[in-house]
Amino acid sequence: MFMTKQQMVTARTLGVALVTAVSLASCATYKEEFAGINSRLDQLDTRVQGAAQSAESANQSAQQANQRLDQIEGRVQRLEQAPRRTPRG
Repeated sequence: MFMTKQQMVTARTLGVALVTAVSLASCATYKEEFAGINSRLDQLDTRVQGAAQSAESANQSAQQANQRLDQIEGRVQRLEQAPRRTPRG
């Protein structure tokens, strides 16, 4: 019933090999999960960069529109302050 020294060494070696195999198999699973997560993060990063560029473009367009409105506002104020003309005829 008692194990010999040789059987103990064999059992211990088999146990270490089994634990190592299970550990390596789980590492492969984690690598696949990390690869999937990294892929999703890359996609999100691309979307965020695109949104940031769109926002910057919209901001520039809004600034240009505001400048045009400021120019027109000056003209409108001059026209409103100008004396009224009497119609001809």
